[in-house]
Parts: sequence; C-alpha cells; structure tokens
Amino acid sequence: MDAYLSVANQRTNLVMKRLTATATILMSVTLIASVFGMNFLRMPELHWRYGYVGALTAMLAVGAALYAYFKVNRWL
Repeated sequence: MDAYLSVANQRTNLVMKRLTATATILMSVTLIASVFGMNFLRMPELHWRYGYVGALTAMLAVGAALYAYFKVNRWL
C-alpha cells in the first residue's frame, strides 16, 4: 500500500509541476497583455506604428523563452 501511495504521489507531483509551468507561461503573457490594454495617456501603441506588433512579439518571445526554459529543466 505504501509503494502504491508513493507512486501516486509522484505522479501527482509531476502533474503539479506541469500545471505550475503552464500557469507561469500564461501569467507572463497575460501581464504583458494587461499592461498594454490599459488606458494610459502615453502608451507605445498610440504613437508607434508597430506598438501592437511589438506587444505581440514580446508576448510570443516571453512565452517561448519560458517554454524553452521549462522544457530544458524537464518541467513540461
């Protein structure tokens, strides 16, 4: 019984690691989107032609970097 519970606990820990990595990636992308979605007087996309493209590029870059980091450390 102890061996079974130990294996089940190990599987639960692996799932929790994956969920934590996924939440971290999504949280970082959401942070960038929420800052650029606020109504400020001075926002990059108001005076810069490629503001939205820059924000989307930043979201993709942060998401890809975190995905690669977690993949290297075997969290995903």
